[in-house]
Amino acid sequence: MMRLNLVLLLAVIASAMYLVSVQYDSRRLFTELDKARTEAHRLELENERLQVEKRAQTTPARIERLAREKLLMHQAKPGITTYVSYSEAVAVADTPVPAVGASTVNATTASGVTR
Repeated sequence: MMRLNLVLLLAVIASAMYLVSVQYDSRRLFTELDKARTEAHRLELENERLQVEKRAQTTPARIERLAREKLLMHQAKPGITTYVSYSEAVAVADTPVPAVGASTVNATTASGVTR
């Protein structure tokens, strides 16, 4: 009988130790989950802020202003625009290629701004 009581006592102590260990792990995992949720919320807010900033940076008026100020581009005018007509591929191959920077043709972008 004494042996059985000793075995049962050891089983109760082992069960209590296991319960404490499981509760500790549960609390630790809950804390990690809470931190992960907080980080996810912070990242969502930052993503929204960056999306708004991206939209503000890509407005057509801002791009046109930067093209005028930083790239010194101006609106294309018929008087300064040179139109190039395309003929046969053979005629294009026979024409000499001008040196870099020696071209007289203005580069016109899709918005009508020339360099």
